[in-house]
Amino acid sequence: MSNLSKSVLVIAGSDPSGGAGIQADLKTLTSIGVYGMTAITALTEQNTKGVNSIFEIPVDFVIKQITCCLTDIKINAVKIGMLHNVNLINAVYQTLSNNKIIANEDIKIVLDPVMVAKGGHRLLEKNAIEALKDFIKKSKPILTPNIPEAEILTGYKIKDISDMKKAGKKLLELGASNVILKGGHLETSLLTDVLIDSKNFYSIETNKISTSNTHGTGCTMASAISGYLAKSYSIRNAFEAAHLYVNNAIKTAPKLGNGNGPINHCYNIT
Repeated sequence: MSNLSKSVLVIAGSDPSGGAGIQADLKTLTSIGVYGMTAITALTEQNTKGVNSIFEIPVDFVIKQITCCLTDIKINAVKIGMLHNVNLINAVYQTLSNNKIIANEDIKIVLDPVMVAKGGHRLLEKNAIEALKDFIKKSKPILTPNIPEAEILTGYKIKDISDMKKAGKKLLELGASNVILKGGHLETSLLTDVLIDSKNFYSIETNKISTSNTHGTGCTMASAISGYLAKSYSIRNAFEAAHLYVNNAIKTAPKLGNGNGPINHCYNIT
C-alpha cells in the first residue's frame, strides 16, 4: 500500500460523467499510488455521448486554485489538460513561473494539448493555438498529443509511423523536452505509441482492442505519465508503465453509458 508521499497538481477541465478530465486524472493518480491535487479550468456538460456545453471558470479563480496548492503542499509533477483560451494559457504559465515551477528541473510538466473532444466539440479556441505553442516554447513540457492534436500543432498529415516520427521532431522544435505521441487514431491493427527526444525514438506496439470504451484515454495516459514521473521513474519507464496501465484499463472497461464508455481506472485496486 502506497503512503502517497508523492504528489501531482492537475490543471484541467471537469467531466461530470467521470471518464475523462479531472475525475479520470484523480482516479489514475490514486490507483498508481500518488496524491492528486486539482485546479479546475472549466466545467463541462458531457457524458459518454459527447460534450454539450462548457462553463469556463474565471481565470483569476483558476490561478487562485493553483496558487493555494503550490504554496501549501510540495508537488513532484504537474499535469496540464484543458486550457481553452489565450488568457488562461498565459496566466497559467505566469503562475507556474512565479512559483518557480517552470525553472525547477526536478518538477516535470506533462502537457496534454486537449483540443477537440471525441464527439467533435472544440475544447480549445482557434485563436489560442499560437498561445499554446508559445507555452510549449517557454515551459518545455513533456508533450502528449494524439494524432489529430499533433497534426494541428505541426501542420503535418500523419498517416503512418514515419509521419509520427516526423511530427514528433517538429514538436521538439516547438520546444517540447520529450514527445509522447499516441497512435490510436492510425487505421492499423496495431496500436503504436512513440516516445521521442532529441536523440532517441522509442515505440511500443500492442494489438489494438476493438472497443468503443475509450472515453478519457488521452487524459488518463498523461496523468499516468505524470504520476510515474512523480515517483521518480525515468521518462522511458514512465511511458512504458502508463501505456500498460491504459491498455489494461481498456481491457477491463466496465461498459457503461450509451456512447464511448469509460475505461477502468481502478482495475488494479479492485
